[in-house]
Amino acid sequence: QVQLVESGGGLVQAGGSLRLSCVASGRTFGSYTMAWFRQAPGKEREFVARISSGGAWTAYSDSVKGRFTISRDNTKNTGYLQMNSLKPEDTAVYFCAASVKPYYTRMSTDYDYWGQGTQVTVSN
Repeated sequence: QVQLVESGGGLVQAGGSLRLSCVASGRTFGSYTMAWFRQAPGKEREFVARISSGGAWTAYSDSVKGRFTISRDNTKNTGYLQMNSLKPEDTAVYFCAASVKPYYTRMSTDYDYWGQGTQVTVSN
């Protein structure tokens, strides 16, 4: 069992930056694929980025590629999402998730553990 707790959200002006953190409980964090998803009001939850268990492989949605960076520190049981050049359309609740599946996936239904989410609001 893994419990995930996000932090770092807040209100920022367009063009600004935020870094989200996701702290995991449990001793097997380093064996999970980790991802970030987001959900804006009235919209479905969408994939943002994922990182392999060891941190060597990453993938991003087209909407954030080049602006966001996903990383992890398995010694601290923590994952990160560095968000730069933020836009108003990035406004959403951001969730971290962990998957035990033996394949890489962008599908939210493939992720086994979820945090409670952290709000990111980008103003004009």
